[in-house]
Amino acid sequence: MLLERLYDEDLAQASYVIGCQKTGEAVVVDPRRDIADYLTLAAKHGLRITAVTETHIHADYLSGTRELAAATGATAYVSGEGGADWQYGFTAERLHDGDRLRIGNITLQARHTPGHTPEHLVFTVTDGAFTDTPGYLLSGDLVFAGDLGRPDLLDEAAGGVDTRYEGARELFASLKRVFLTLPDHVQVHPAHGSGSACGKALGAVASTTVGYERLYAWWSRYLADDDEAGFVAELLDGQPDAHAYFARMKRENREGPAVLGPLSPLERIEGEALRARLEADEAILIDTRDAAAVRAGSPAGALHIPGVDKAASYLAWVYDPETEHRPLVALAADAAAAEELRTHIVRVGVDALWGYTTSLDGLELAPAETIAPAELEGLVAATGAVVVDVRNRTEHAAGHVPGSVHLPGGRALWHTDELPAPASGTPVVTYCQSGMRNAVVASALRRAGHRVVQLEGSYAGWAAWERQQVAPAVVTARRT
Repeated sequence: MLLERLYDEDLAQASYVIGCQKTGEAVVVDPRRDIADYLTLAAKHGLRITAVTETHIHADYLSGTRELAAATGATAYVSGEGGADWQYGFTAERLHDGDRLRIGNITLQARHTPGHTPEHLVFTVTDGAFTDTPGYLLSGDLVFAGDLGRPDLLDEAAGGVDTRYEGARELFASLKRVFLTLPDHVQVHPAHGSGSACGKALGAVASTTVGYERLYAWWSRYLADDDEAGFVAELLDGQPDAHAYFARMKRENREGPAVLGPLSPLERIEGEALRARLEADEAILIDTRDAAAVRAGSPAGALHIPGVDKAASYLAWVYDPETEHRPLVALAADAAAAEELRTHIVRVGVDALWGYTTSLDGLELAPAETIAPAELEGLVAATGAVVVDVRNRTEHAAGHVPGSVHLPGGRALWHTDELPAPASGTPVVTYCQSGMRNAVVASALRRAGHRVVQLEGSYAGWAAWERQQVAPAVVTARRT
């Protein structure tokens, strides 16, 4: 049996290829929308992808189930559980609790485990060449290493009202009914790792075991004591912010993401031709340089997406393909770098990258407006500037600039009504922890017409300045 994990560091997302080497068949579970890695891996091991499936309707990225099935002729399988509101809108075989999917000598058994979402499935994996009992579990967003899938995303991202409580109770029941009935030796392979917004304390290790989680996971004592109320309270406490684009992912994944098929090469555009398109507002530039370079000067209206490592996440924060239809042009070293960027951003349904440029020569570059921590109080007093913390809620709760409004970066573009109207000219002073997220969000708010002033050094810089103000006062008091 072959079991390989393909991991996307950008979205902290894992997908799996499971193959029977005797028959040459393979299934892919929870694939991304860019499918080249799966095709390469299958070819490397002499496998045919005959089935593709997913654990649930994802909120943080677009599923590649339809894409991979179309490219390979594989049969697509999706959950048929969850009730009428959670049925997929595209053609695929439906899986219900207990159904088996056979790949050569390997059997995947679907188990319905609601909680994170109503239709959620996990898959036990049995290698029939050696045993008739499962040795592996693809746990989706039920169990992560050290954590559980959050049950509040339907409230946060799908328009639900207080569904988190029912979801938490369902999660408690799913753990008892399915997860904890498995032998301790069963290896657990989750759909996300550290950094994902699908839980609050995901571990960085790639896998775990049923026995390890039974002994050491934060939730295990509640299950051992049958304490549902305590479990629900701790599970729901301190969950991270849900990005606004999650709602779009839920809708598109339920209905079925558009199949991309083979993509046309990106066009190269430079100099005067690029300047003319940008000035006519016929395209949006993605400035991929680092934050310091962008602060020094970037074309008006450009979106700042630093490199490709977090391109999918950050672009989904600041570009909504449902309301913005202008094509994108990326600053890239060459065609290969531009294609790599496109590979990342299609994972969140941004399919509008049309071309690339290798230089900003000939474009007018405007420096970002910034302010030193020492000058912040004066600006607020003189102009009524609104100070906005774009970090997540736990960071804000741990300490923030006094008087600042919390508007996390992944929601800012969807909640500009909470900011001064652009026509007012009232400054919006933004900060994150060290400056990178701030630069991304600031570029989007400027494009939306706001006068944005970036706090130099962001919160780390402000906190260091504040400590310097306190220290001399303490010394003087001691001397007195």
